[in-house]
Amino acid sequence: MWVVHEVGDDRAVLRSGREVGPFLEFVRQTPGAEPVWSRIHVDLLPERGQEQAAEVARLRELGARSADVGQGEVSWVVLADPEGNEFCVLGRGSSAAQ
Repeated sequence: MWVVHEVGDDRAVLRSGREVGPFLEFVRQTPGAEPVWSRIHVDLLPERGQEQAAEVARLRELGARSADVGQGEVSWVVLADPEGNEFCVLGRGSSAAQ
C-alpha cells in the first residue's frame, strides 16, 4: 500500500507503507507554466546490501542512459529510460533517501 510521505503546495510524494522501494512524486501543474515532459518523478533506492553503482550499471544494461537535469554535484544518479523519462537512483547516504 502506498502512503503519503510528503505533501506541499507544489507536489505530493508517496512511498510504500513499509518505507522501502521507490518514491512516487506528483508535481502539480502551475497555471501559466510551460508544459513539461513528465509530471511524475521516480526515485529508486536500492535494497539494503545492494550498491548504488551496481544498480545504476544494471539499469544501464536494460537501456537507461545518463541524464542531466541541472542536478550539479549530488549523491544520486539521474538516468532516463529509453523513452526519455528521467528518474534518480539514490544511495543510502543521499539526503533524498532519508
